[in-house]
Amino acid sequence: MNNKNEDTAMAYWLFKTEPDAFSIDDLAQRPNQTEPWDGVRNYQARNFLRDSIKVGDLVFIYHSSCKTVGIAGVAEVVKAGYPDVSQFNPESNYYDIKATTDKPKWYCVDVKHVESFNRVLPLSEIKAMPNITEIPLVTKGGRLSVMPVTENEWQQLYAAAK
Repeated sequence: MNNKNEDTAMAYWLFKTEPDAFSIDDLAQRPNQTEPWDGVRNYQARNFLRDSIKVGDLVFIYHSSCKTVGIAGVAEVVKAGYPDVSQFNPESNYYDIKATTDKPKWYCVDVKHVESFNRVLPLSEIKAMPNITEIPLVTKGGRLSVMPVTENEWQQLYAAAK
């Protein structure tokens, strides 16, 4: 089911994850290769998940806090933003005592594995690309776990990863 307005262009994103917690390979091994992208606890990233990311958008899966930091593969958004149920579960690491089902604070989207790259495109190579200067990943203070990627950046990064 595609909830996108036909006049709305596909958007591109980068989602960071720590591969020892959840990697592109973990996504590929999930039932239907699909998983909720939950546990995001930053307000700007939450706003992207809730308001901007749509079904059909493409996502780079970026491995962080590991030996080879960089883009590991691609996923597609298959369910638009909805309340992250982990915020309501006291047993969850992502529980938020202030969140209620009437007024959820945190959102997630569902992503489906598209492809894993043969190698991780390292952050060092990304930073060395002359036309990749605006993506928050390479700008000062660009530490969001969910960030937009322009179509031009997407095309260049995808080509470099292949």
